[in-house]
Amino acid sequence: MTTPMTAFTTDFQHSGMPARDLDETIEFYTKTLGFELAGLFHNGENRCAFLRYGHLTIETWEGDPAPMVTGAINHWALNTPDIEAAWANAHELGLKVKEDEIQSIPTFWDNGIRYFNIYGPNGETLEFCQIV
Repeated sequence: MTTPMTAFTTDFQHSGMPARDLDETIEFYTKTLGFELAGLFHNGENRCAFLRYGHLTIETWEGDPAPMVTGAINHWALNTPDIEAAWANAHELGLKVKEDEIQSIPTFWDNGIRYFNIYGPNGETLEFCQIV
């Protein structure tokens, strides 16, 4: 019997979208809409912001082109307390995993993140992300 991936997640973590202009995006979401800037981090030469309103967190970053069309969400992320177990289960289920190994970004949050992505049936990207 296979185990669904929700057995390895606790909740929806964030939705991700590239920004045409990160500073303009931060200003719009914080000053116009009233979101909180929950974090601003460097990822190589680019920056990434996490904008929060209640339970909704939007990750937005510079360095990738923004599609500038409706439906331009890059990915949905699920909070994963045990990334290795989630990784093993994704492979056991035969999911189409984007990466060859678990990825990390050490500059996010206090101690970094570890994550991997899978593709859904519509080509959508689903990220499994552990905040370390």
